[in-house]
Parts: sequence; C-alpha cells; structure tokens
Amino acid sequence: MKQELIYDEVKFQEVFSDIKELVIHSRNKVYSTVNIEMLHLYWNIGKIIMSIQKGNDRASYGEALLDKLSLKLTQEFGKGFSSRNLRTMRKFYATYPIWKTVSSKLSWSHYLELIKIDEQAKRDFYFHECIETRWSVRELQRQIASLLYERLVLSSDKKNVLEYSKQGQQLQSSADLVKDPFVLEFLNIKENTSYLETDLEKEILNHLKEFLLELGKGFMFVGSQVRITLGEDHFYPDLVFYNRLLHCFVIMDLKIGKVTHQDIGQMQMYVNYYDREIKKEDENSTVGILLSTSQNKTIVKYTLPVNNQTIFSSTYKLHLPTEEELVAAIEEEKKNYELNCMIKKEI
Repeated sequence: MKQELIYDEVKFQEVFSDIKELVIHSRNKVYSTVNIEMLHLYWNIGKIIMSIQKGNDRASYGEALLDKLSLKLTQEFGKGFSSRNLRTMRKFYATYPIWKTVSSKLSWSHYLELIKIDEQAKRDFYFHECIETRWSVRELQRQIASLLYERLVLSSDKKNVLEYSKQGQQLQSSADLVKDPFVLEFLNIKENTSYLETDLEKEILNHLKEFLLELGKGFMFVGSQVRITLGEDHFYPDLVFYNRLLHCFVIMDLKIGKVTHQDIGQMQMYVNYYDREIKKEDENSTVGILLSTSQNKTIVKYTLPVNNQTIFSSTYKLHLPTEEELVAAIEEEKKNYELNCMIKKEI
C-alpha cells in the first residue's frame, strides 16, 4: 500500500509538471499573439492618421481630426482611443514607418518609452539592448534615466559608437566591461554623507539584482570577500564576478576617495593570482576594476604598463547623472587627449 502511494505521488508530480509546462507555453503563445496584433493595430492606426494629415500642415486641422476620431472611436469601442493615445500611435508609426522594423519581442509599453527618444542612434541602441538583454519596461526606464548610452559613448573607443545603434553593446574586449561612471543611485546612499567602504559593499549585496543590471551583459555573481591566501597572509577582494560572454573573472574593489598606486598594485596581485591559480586554460585573463568616488588618471596611467588590458579604474555616482555632468566629463576627456597628443609631439 505504501509503495502504491509513493508511486501515485511520483506519477501525480509528473502529470502536474507536464500540464504546468503546457499551460505556461500556451500562455506565452497567447501573449505573443496578442502583443503582435496590438502592435500591428496601433501601427496601422498611426499610418492611417498620417496618411489623412499628409499635405495639410495646419495644426488646428490635425488636432480637430484627432479629437473627432477619438470621440467616435471611444463611443464605438470604449477606452483606449483618447486623443493622446491616437497621437502616440501616430508617433509610433512616424518613428517606425516600416513594419518589418517593429519587433514583436518588445511590448507596446517598451515602444512608449522608445518613441520618446528623438535621437535615432540612441533609440536604436536601446531598441537592440531591450531585445538582447530582455529588459523589462522598468529596467529600460532606469537605463535611459541613468544615461547608459551617453556613458558608454564616453567610456568607449569612438570607433565602436556607430556599432551601438546597429546592434547594441557588444562585448569584444575587457575594456568593454567598464563604464565611467557607474551609476549606483539604487543603493539609496546619500552623497556628501559619511559612509564606509563596508557600507557600500553591504548595500550592493542588498541590491545585487540592480547592480548586475548596471554592470551590463553576461555578469554572474561569484562572491564577496572571497579569500586569497598567499603563504601566511590572507587578502579579501570586495566583489568577484564572472562574465560568461568574455569567459573571464572580474574582480572589483570599492574605494572612497581617489585610487592610489597601492590600490592598483593590490588589484594587480588579485588578477595575477586568479590567472595563475583559478582560471582555466580556455578562459580569458582576469579583469580588475577599481571603483572609486574619484580618480587620478595620471597615477593609473603611470602605474600600469602601456599595453594594459586587465586593470581599469572607474568612478561611481550615487545619483543619476545629468547631461551637463556628462558634457563636462567629455570636455575633460578632450582636454586630456589633446594634452597627451602635445606631449607625444614634444617627445
């Protein structure tokens, strides 16, 4: 009798799992179908409105038409056809006039955020990132608000900027893992207040999901304060990750204030240890990132070798950056670049 009960329970679980899988698959299929139809409907409505208004530049004519359409459609079909919504559908079509460029992998809510972006290169970047990384609408909103596109453009080789709009961010080298600055506003730590590096690490661990989103593609958390033993001495890197796209470990140390040459030397030791003792032969070199509130790029430059591809220094902000702040950073980068060029010519 006991064996029969065990058998029945096993059989029940198998049947339950099969049905559960069918239900989930069916729901996903229904959602996908409904989403495609909704996008197609709104796109076609936008197309019709654009075709009617084409050739008539009078603003009053367009507004009157939308108001009249809204009233009639609402009487016929109920909510969802306000003048504001019709204007959004018109903008949706105007932004994506070719239906094949509309992806069914994104929801109408995603497109509501994307069509707010006027610059096509930036909009295309977020479009591709949404599809590839499967951002939720809330995650997309946060990345736009944190000026992710601008930060990547600032931090990357200028040759890669055009590629962002074509296919999103592609991780091709260790340098692609670094943004400057990283934005950590989700930690809810107020700037200009006294907090310790341990407090920063604790809050990152409490908001690990958000931190992984900010780090970018392919990151997996390995651990915090992972011990490294060298003889009788023990060392504890703050955070250790693995990037499955670049197949490498990423070690991160958190600093309040400027990075010193001692910090860089210690990170170099961490990276060397992981390369020699932890990583496998088919994995790429370990990357070290020193994350600080400010940095002295000159110290970083002259402490590390010329061909350095493993140790990076970046800053973090505890608030969403403004465009003015990024413009100032870009100007500073230009000045440093011009100064370096002058020094090279003199040499």
